[in-house]
Amino acid sequence: MKRPRSFRLRLLIGSILWTGGLLFVGHVTSILVMHRFPTVRINHNTLIGIAIALGFMAAGLLQMRTGLSPFNELRSRLSSMRDGRNRRVEGDYPTEVQPLVNDLNALLDLREHAVSRAVAKAGDLAHGLKTPLAVLAQEAERARRAGQAELAAAIDQQVDRMRRQVDYHLAHARAAASGAAPGARCAVAESAEGIARTLRRLYAERGLAISVDVPVDHSAQVHREDLDEMLGNLLDNACKWARTRVTIDSARDSRDGAAIVITVNDDGPGIEPSMYDLVLQRGVRADEAAPGSGFGLAIVRDLADLYKGSIALDSSPGGGLRARLTLPAC
Repeated sequence: MKRPRSFRLRLLIGSILWTGGLLFVGHVTSILVMHRFPTVRINHNTLIGIAIALGFMAAGLLQMRTGLSPFNELRSRLSSMRDGRNRRVEGDYPTEVQPLVNDLNALLDLREHAVSRAVAKAGDLAHGLKTPLAVLAQEAERARRAGQAELAAAIDQQVDRMRRQVDYHLAHARAAASGAAPGARCAVAESAEGIARTLRRLYAERGLAISVDVPVDHSAQVHREDLDEMLGNLLDNACKWARTRVTIDSARDSRDGAAIVITVNDDGPGIEPSMYDLVLQRGVRADEAAPGSGFGLAIVRDLADLYKGSIALDSSPGGGLRARLTLPAC
Protein backbone atom coordinates (compact mmCIF):
# COMPACT_ATOMS: atom_id res chain seq x y z
CA MET A 1 0.00 0.00 0.00
CA LYS A 2 1.39 3.37 -1.02
CA ARG A 3 1.61 5.75 1.90
CA PRO A 4 -0.18 9.10 1.50
CA ARG A 5 2.03 12.06 0.55
CA SER A 6 -0.01 14.64 2.41
CA PHE A 7 1.31 15.46 5.87
CA ARG A 8 -2.20 16.49 6.91
CA LEU A 9 -3.67 13.15 5.77
CA ARG A 10 -0.98 11.23 7.60
CA LEU A 11 -1.77 13.04 10.82
CA LEU A 12 -5.50 12.48 10.29
CA ILE A 13 -5.10 8.74 9.73
CA GLY A 14 -2.79 8.46 12.71
CA SER A 15 -5.22 10.37 14.92
CA ILE A 16 -8.18 8.20 13.85
CA LEU A 17 -6.29 4.98 14.53
CA TRP A 18 -5.03 6.21 17.89
CA THR A 19 -8.44 7.54 18.95
CA GLY A 20 -10.25 4.38 17.88
CA GLY A 21 -7.91 2.19 19.87
CA LEU A 22 -8.03 4.48 22.87
CA LEU A 23 -11.84 4.57 22.88
CA PHE A 24 -12.10 0.81 22.79
CA VAL A 25 -9.59 0.36 25.61
CA GLY A 26 -11.42 2.98 27.62
CA HIS A 27 -14.76 1.28 27.00
CA VAL A 28 -13.47 -2.09 28.14
CA THR A 29 -11.82 -0.56 31.19
CA SER A 30 -15.01 1.27 32.14
CA ILE A 31 -17.05 -1.94 31.97
CA LEU A 32 -14.60 -3.67 34.28
CA VAL A 33 -14.67 -0.79 36.75
CA MET A 34 -18.47 -0.58 36.71
CA HIS A 35 -18.94 -4.22 37.55
CA ARG A 36 -16.60 -4.08 40.54
CA PHE A 37 -16.85 -7.75 40.91
CA PRO A 38 -13.77 -9.83 41.52
CA THR A 39 -15.40 -12.69 39.70
CA VAL A 40 -15.69 -10.76 36.47
CA ARG A 41 -14.18 -12.79 33.68
CA ILE A 42 -12.67 -11.39 30.55
CA ASN A 43 -14.03 -13.53 27.76
CA HIS A 44 -12.35 -14.40 24.49
CA ASN A 45 -14.01 -11.59 22.52
CA THR A 46 -12.85 -8.99 25.02
CA LEU A 47 -9.25 -10.17 24.69
CA ILE A 48 -9.51 -9.97 20.93
CA GLY A 49 -10.89 -6.45 21.20
CA ILE A 50 -8.08 -5.34 23.48
CA ALA A 51 -5.50 -6.79 21.10
CA ILE A 52 -7.11 -5.00 18.16
CA ALA A 53 -7.19 -1.75 20.14
CA LEU A 54 -3.51 -2.04 21.03
CA GLY A 55 -2.74 -2.77 17.38
CA PHE A 56 -4.62 0.37 16.34
CA MET A 57 -2.70 2.41 18.86
CA ALA A 58 0.65 1.07 17.67
CA ALA A 59 -0.31 1.67 14.04
CA GLY A 60 -1.31 5.22 14.91
CA LEU A 61 2.00 5.94 16.61
CA LEU A 62 3.87 4.48 13.65
CA GLN A 63 1.88 6.59 11.22
CA MET A 64 2.55 9.74 13.25
CA ARG A 65 6.26 8.95 13.35
CA THR A 66 6.31 8.31 9.60
CA GLY A 67 4.47 11.57 9.00
CA LEU A 68 7.05 13.56 10.94
CA SER A 69 10.11 11.87 9.40
CA PRO A 70 10.31 14.28 6.40
CA PHE A 71 11.00 17.13 8.81
CA ASN A 72 13.97 15.25 10.25
CA GLU A 73 15.21 14.63 6.71
CA LEU A 74 14.77 18.32 5.86
CA ARG A 75 16.76 19.31 8.93
CA SER A 76 19.54 16.90 7.92
CA ARG A 77 19.61 18.35 4.39
CA LEU A 78 19.86 21.89 5.72
CA SER A 79 22.73 20.85 8.01
CA SER A 80 24.56 19.31 5.06
CA MET A 81 24.19 22.61 3.17
CA ARG A 82 25.61 24.51 6.11
CA ASP A 83 28.56 22.11 6.28
CA GLY A 84 29.21 22.45 2.55
CA ARG A 85 28.28 18.89 1.56
CA ASN A 86 25.34 20.03 -0.60
CA ARG A 87 24.36 23.24 -2.36
CA ARG A 88 20.62 22.56 -2.61
CA VAL A 89 17.89 20.90 -0.55
CA GLU A 90 17.30 17.57 -2.26
CA GLY A 91 14.63 14.98 -1.51
CA ASP A 92 10.95 14.11 -1.92
CA TYR A 93 8.70 15.74 0.68
CA PRO A 94 4.95 15.82 1.53
CA THR A 95 2.76 18.12 -0.54
CA GLU A 96 2.57 20.69 2.29
CA VAL A 97 6.38 20.90 2.56
CA GLN A 98 7.53 20.49 -1.06
CA PRO A 99 6.48 24.05 -2.14
CA LEU A 100 8.58 25.47 0.69
CA VAL A 101 11.57 23.38 -0.40
CA ASN A 102 11.09 24.48 -4.02
CA ASP A 103 10.96 28.15 -2.99
CA LEU A 104 14.05 27.73 -0.83
CA ASN A 105 15.99 26.18 -3.71
CA ALA A 106 14.83 28.96 -6.02
CA LEU A 107 15.99 31.54 -3.48
CA LEU A 108 19.38 29.83 -3.21
CA ASP A 109 19.75 29.86 -7.01
CA LEU A 110 18.78 33.53 -7.14
CA ARG A 111 21.23 34.44 -4.40
CA GLU A 112 24.05 32.51 -6.04
CA HIS A 113 23.35 34.29 -9.32
CA ALA A 114 23.28 37.67 -7.53
CA VAL A 115 26.60 36.89 -5.83
CA SER A 116 28.18 35.97 -9.17
CA ARG A 117 26.94 39.20 -10.72
CA ALA A 118 28.23 41.25 -7.77
CA VAL A 119 31.67 39.68 -8.03
CA ALA A 120 31.73 40.29 -11.78
CA LYS A 121 30.67 43.92 -11.32
CA ALA A 122 33.37 44.45 -8.69
CA GLY A 123 35.93 43.05 -11.11
CA ASP A 124 34.69 45.29 -13.91
CA LEU A 125 34.88 48.32 -11.62
CA ALA A 126 38.42 47.48 -10.55
CA HIS A 127 39.48 47.01 -14.17
CA GLY A 128 37.90 50.32 -15.13
CA LEU A 129 39.79 52.11 -12.35
CA LYS A 130 43.15 50.49 -13.04
CA THR A 131 43.27 51.77 -16.62
CA PRO A 132 43.21 55.50 -15.70
CA LEU A 133 45.62 54.77 -12.86
CA ALA A 134 48.06 53.33 -15.38
CA VAL A 135 47.67 56.48 -17.46
CA LEU A 136 48.41 58.62 -14.42
CA ALA A 137 51.51 56.54 -13.71
CA GLN A 138 52.71 57.20 -17.26
CA GLU A 139 52.14 60.91 -16.77
CA ALA A 140 54.21 60.77 -13.60
CA GLU A 141 57.04 59.16 -15.56
CA ARG A 142 56.82 61.90 -18.18
CA ALA A 143 56.97 64.55 -15.48
CA ARG A 144 60.02 62.87 -14.00
CA ARG A 145 61.79 62.85 -17.38
CA ALA A 146 60.88 66.51 -17.77
CA GLY A 147 62.71 67.33 -14.55
CA GLN A 148 59.58 67.68 -12.38
CA ALA A 149 60.64 65.10 -9.84
CA GLU A 150 58.57 66.53 -7.00
CA LEU A 151 55.37 66.45 -9.07
CA ALA A 152 56.14 62.93 -10.31
CA ALA A 153 56.71 61.70 -6.76
CA ALA A 154 53.41 63.21 -5.60
CA ILE A 155 51.52 61.55 -8.49
CA ASP A 156 53.22 58.20 -7.85
CA GLN A 157 52.29 58.38 -4.18
CA GLN A 158 48.61 59.03 -4.90
CA VAL A 159 48.48 56.41 -7.67
CA ASP A 160 49.98 53.80 -5.34
CA ARG A 161 47.51 54.76 -2.64
CA MET A 162 44.55 54.42 -5.02
CA ARG A 163 45.80 51.07 -6.31
CA ARG A 164 46.06 49.74 -2.78
CA GLN A 165 42.53 50.90 -2.02
CA VAL A 166 41.17 49.31 -5.23
CA ASP A 167 42.89 45.99 -4.51
CA TYR A 168 41.71 45.95 -0.93
CA HIS A 169 38.06 46.82 -1.60
CA LEU A 170 37.89 44.45 -4.57
CA ALA A 171 39.12 41.56 -2.42
CA HIS A 172 36.78 42.56 0.40
CA ALA A 173 33.73 42.83 -1.89
CA ARG A 174 34.41 39.44 -3.46
CA ALA A 175 35.01 37.89 -0.06
CA ALA A 176 31.82 39.37 1.41
CA ALA A 177 29.82 37.97 -1.49
CA SER A 178 31.33 34.50 -1.43
CA GLY A 179 31.38 34.30 2.35
CA ALA A 180 27.61 34.86 2.45
CA ALA A 181 26.94 32.06 -0.04
CA PRO A 182 26.14 28.59 1.37
CA GLY A 183 28.03 25.41 0.67
CA ALA A 184 31.56 26.59 1.47
CA ARG A 185 34.02 23.72 1.83
CA CYS A 186 37.71 23.50 1.00
CA ALA A 187 40.56 21.09 1.71
CA VAL A 188 43.33 23.02 3.45
CA ALA A 189 46.11 20.79 2.11
CA GLU A 190 45.20 21.40 -1.55
CA SER A 191 45.26 25.17 -1.10
CA ALA A 192 48.45 25.20 0.97
CA GLU A 193 50.37 22.89 -1.40
CA GLY A 194 49.37 24.90 -4.47
CA ILE A 195 50.45 28.22 -2.97
CA ALA A 196 53.67 26.73 -1.61
CA ARG A 197 54.66 25.45 -5.07
CA THR A 198 54.13 28.91 -6.56
CA LEU A 199 56.13 30.66 -3.84
CA ARG A 200 59.01 28.17 -4.10
CA ARG A 201 59.45 29.21 -7.74
CA LEU A 202 59.00 32.89 -6.93
CA TYR A 203 61.64 32.86 -4.18
CA ALA A 204 63.92 30.24 -5.75
CA GLU A 205 66.89 32.63 -5.91
CA ARG A 206 66.85 33.06 -2.14
CA GLY A 207 66.77 29.31 -1.55
CA LEU A 208 63.85 29.48 0.88
CA ALA A 209 62.61 26.16 2.28
CA ILE A 210 58.79 26.17 2.39
CA SER A 211 57.40 23.09 4.14
CA VAL A 212 53.73 22.08 4.33
CA ASP A 213 52.48 19.76 7.08
CA VAL A 214 48.69 19.71 6.67
CA PRO A 215 46.62 16.50 7.02
CA VAL A 216 44.61 15.69 3.89
CA ASP A 217 41.40 15.31 5.90
CA HIS A 218 41.47 18.87 7.25
CA SER A 219 38.72 20.88 5.55
CA ALA A 220 37.41 24.34 6.40
CA GLN A 221 34.03 25.92 5.76
CA VAL A 222 35.57 28.41 3.35
CA HIS A 223 35.43 28.91 -0.41
CA ARG A 224 38.62 27.86 -2.18
CA GLU A 225 39.27 31.33 -3.62
CA ASP A 226 39.06 32.93 -0.19
CA LEU A 227 41.26 30.33 1.48
CA ASP A 228 43.82 30.84 -1.30
CA GLU A 229 43.64 34.58 -0.66
CA MET A 230 44.24 34.18 3.07
CA LEU A 231 47.01 31.58 2.85
CA GLY A 232 48.59 33.40 -0.08
CA ASN A 233 48.87 36.62 1.91
CA LEU A 234 50.20 34.86 5.03
CA LEU A 235 52.76 32.75 3.18
CA ASP A 236 53.90 35.59 0.93
CA ASN A 237 54.33 37.84 3.94
CA ALA A 238 56.36 35.10 5.68
CA CYS A 239 58.56 34.58 2.61
CA LYS A 240 59.34 38.30 2.34
CA TRP A 241 60.77 38.33 5.86
CA ALA A 242 62.12 34.79 6.31
CA ARG A 243 65.85 34.16 6.27
CA THR A 244 65.86 30.48 5.30
CA ARG A 245 62.61 28.72 6.22
CA VAL A 246 58.82 29.04 6.21
CA THR A 247 56.46 26.40 7.58
CA ILE A 248 52.69 25.93 7.44
CA ASP A 249 50.77 23.32 9.41
CA SER A 250 47.25 22.77 10.68
CA ALA A 251 45.55 21.11 13.63
CA ARG A 252 42.04 20.76 14.95
CA ASP A 253 41.03 22.93 17.87
CA SER A 254 41.82 20.90 20.98
CA ARG A 255 38.66 22.08 22.75
CA ASP A 256 35.92 20.60 20.56
CA GLY A 257 37.41 20.01 17.12
CA ALA A 258 34.96 22.47 15.55
CA ALA A 259 37.75 24.66 14.16
CA ILE A 260 40.89 24.27 12.07
CA VAL A 261 43.94 26.21 13.28
CA ILE A 262 46.40 26.95 10.44
CA THR A 263 49.83 28.14 11.61
CA VAL A 264 52.42 29.91 9.44
CA ASN A 265 55.92 30.40 10.89
CA ASP A 266 59.02 32.13 9.53
CA ASP A 267 62.54 32.57 10.88
CA GLY A 268 62.81 36.26 10.05
CA PRO A 269 63.41 39.18 12.39
CA GLY A 270 59.81 39.26 13.63
CA ILE A 271 58.06 42.38 14.90
CA GLU A 272 57.51 43.98 18.26
CA PRO A 273 54.56 42.52 20.22
CA SER A 274 53.09 46.01 20.45
CA MET A 275 52.71 45.94 16.64
CA TYR A 276 50.72 42.68 16.47
CA ASP A 277 47.29 44.29 16.50
CA LEU A 278 48.40 47.36 14.58
CA VAL A 279 49.67 45.52 11.48
CA LEU A 280 46.28 43.82 11.12
CA GLN A 281 44.79 47.21 10.32
CA ARG A 282 44.51 48.09 6.64
CA GLY A 283 47.31 50.15 5.16
CA VAL A 284 49.68 49.60 8.09
CA ARG A 285 53.08 48.01 7.46
CA ALA A 286 55.70 46.98 10.00
CA ASP A 287 58.51 48.31 7.79
CA GLU A 288 58.04 50.78 4.93
CA ALA A 289 61.24 49.48 3.34
CA ALA A 290 59.69 46.09 2.64
CA PRO A 291 57.60 45.48 -0.49
CA GLY A 292 53.84 45.36 -0.14
CA SER A 293 50.80 47.53 0.29
CA GLY A 294 50.07 46.95 3.97
CA PHE A 295 46.66 45.46 3.08
CA GLY A 296 47.56 41.75 3.04
CA LEU A 297 47.03 40.99 6.73
CA ALA A 298 43.97 43.24 6.83
CA ILE A 299 42.42 41.23 4.00
CA VAL A 300 43.14 38.02 5.92
CA ARG A 301 41.51 39.49 9.02
CA ASP A 302 38.39 40.62 7.13
CA LEU A 303 38.04 37.29 5.33
CA ALA A 304 38.41 35.35 8.58
CA ASP A 305 35.76 37.54 10.21
CA LEU A 306 33.34 36.85 7.36
CA TYR A 307 33.65 33.12 7.98
CA LYS A 308 33.42 33.57 11.79
CA GLY A 309 37.12 32.84 12.16
CA SER A 310 40.07 34.86 13.45
CA ILE A 311 43.73 35.72 12.85
CA ALA A 312 46.30 36.26 15.60
CA LEU A 313 50.00 37.05 15.53
CA ASP A 314 52.69 35.84 17.89
CA SER A 315 56.42 35.14 17.98
CA SER A 316 57.65 32.08 16.11
CA PRO A 317 59.90 29.42 17.71
CA GLY A 318 62.44 30.31 15.00
CA GLY A 319 62.52 33.91 16.18
CA GLY A 320 60.30 35.33 13.46
CA LEU A 321 56.57 35.86 13.20
CA ARG A 322 53.84 33.29 13.76
CA ALA A 323 50.36 33.77 12.25
CA ARG A 324 47.54 31.60 13.57
CA LEU A 325 44.49 31.48 11.31
CA THR A 326 41.42 29.87 12.89
CA LEU A 327 38.52 28.81 10.63
CA PRO A 328 35.38 26.69 11.18
CA ALA A 329 36.01 23.04 10.35
CA CYS A 330 33.88 20.77 8.19
